[in-house]
Amino acid sequence: MFDLENLFSLLTLTGLEIVLGIDNIVVIAIIASTLPVHQRDRARVIGLTLAMVTRLLLLLSIAWIAGLTAPMFAVAGHAVSGRDLLMFGGGLFLIVKAVREMHEAVEEVGQPEGRRRRASFANAIAQILVLDVVFSFDSVITAVGMARELWVMATAVVLAVGVMLVASAPIIRFIHAHPSIKMLALAFVLLIGMALVADGAGFYIPKGYLYFAMLFSVFVEGLNIAIAQRRHSRGVPDAVRAPHDRSARASP
Repeated sequence: MFDLENLFSLLTLTGLEIVLGIDNIVVIAIIASTLPVHQRDRARVIGLTLAMVTRLLLLLSIAWIAGLTAPMFAVAGHAVSGRDLLMFGGGLFLIVKAVREMHEAVEEVGQPEGRRRRASFANAIAQILVLDVVFSFDSVITAVGMARELWVMATAVVLAVGVMLVASAPIIRFIHAHPSIKMLALAFVLLIGMALVADGAGFYIPKGYLYFAMLFSVFVEGLNIAIAQRRHSRGVPDAVRAPHDRSARASP
């Protein structure tokens, strides 16, 4: 049971499950941001717990998953399966969600926290559950392709979700504390939605490209935040004008 091959599969699969769960964390952060502050942590824990339960249930329904990957009909020569429809629908939902949240983030600038729109807790959990199902398919298909033993797949899922629970709290707090990072997260959700729609239409985009683009954007924005904090600590105004701009403003 605990031979070298199974342990190697467990470690490798756990790492991949954590990587594949990044989009889950970002989406949960965006949905949780529509809730009152005191409900956000509860939504995060429930959302990731539902993600784990969904993945375990799908692992126990491998035959059903295999049926969903079988072609149902063809459109313009492209065979469409139940998984394709699920990915396409989930992608459209994410695109609409991201665009709507971007619009409302712009409209709510300057409004007091108490006057901003807040979603109901049940509605937020329902959205998280639907998206957990969509994201769980890639996770489970990866697990089935990498490991032979069911206990290895299930243990990897549980360990990955445990790591995500610990790591998600500071990540979500950081996203909520920095509006520019939240906008980047919304852009990432939009990108994930487009990738899911493309996947459902038969055009697969490797997730590594998406993650690299997002990490690079976060790195650049992190530099901007560090510069702004250093200026603030030194008492330098955020917008430092060039000398010729200041002289132009001083002249009548």
